[in-house]
Amino acid sequence: MHARGGPVRKAEREAAYVICGDWDRADDLLQQALVKLYVAWPRVRRDGREEAYVRQILLRAHIDEHRRPWRREQATDRLPERAAREPFPVEERTVLMQALEQLSAMQRACVVSRHWLGLSVAETATDLGIPEGTVKSHTSRGLAALQGMLEPDRRA
Repeated sequence: MHARGGPVRKAEREAAYVICGDWDRADDLLQQALVKLYVAWPRVRRDGREEAYVRQILLRAHIDEHRRPWRREQATDRLPERAAREPFPVEERTVLMQALEQLSAMQRACVVSRHWLGLSVAETATDLGIPEGTVKSHTSRGLAALQGMLEPDRRA
């Protein structure tokens, strides 16, 4: 896979994984994004927004899939991939990914964009095609839900 004249960065694949929580689906989302990037390359290159375009497609493709009445089958005959180095302990990462899966697709997209990818409210709103206020409310609700799931003993 190539984008911007070079190999797809590990960060783009990891972003896709954090968005959807599954490496196989992340690869599918990234492939969709790269196909759309290829088609739109002259326009996207002229605008200089390659990375933003890929993020936008990843987020929207995940949300679109979440809206479908059917869900993809889960492969059960394969072991999960092993990361070379985890940014934090596997147990914590697993708990976080399970908690993220409990959020709505839009809350997850907003939380991941803002706090994992480090995007601003404006960038997230542009990528998702929603108003900035909606990004703020989905992010706030998503973070509150995560806090409730990850810190159940903490009183508000």
